[in-house]
Amino acid sequence: MIKLRLKRYGKKREASYRIIAIHSLARRDGRPLEELGFYNPRTDEVRLDVPGIVKRLQQGAQPTDTVRRILEKANVFEQVSATSAS
Repeated sequence: MIKLRLKRYGKKREASYRIIAIHSLARRDGRPLEELGFYNPRTDEVRLDVPGIVKRLQQGAQPTDTVRRILEKANVFEQVSATSAS
């Protein structure tokens, strides 16, 4: 199964994360199938590759709880339902 989850980057106590598509059994910082975005919790900066995320979600990828909250704030799930209805 493919998961959309966070991959940790940065120094100690200054973490930032990349949103990646990866096999569910792979380790947290393992090699991703695709990098789909960036999240910095200290500044709440979020950059997303929305078309890539929508494509992965339509293929059946499951987001983790944290990634799901980030995507809900960016209204990505509305775009998934809009493209699948067309």
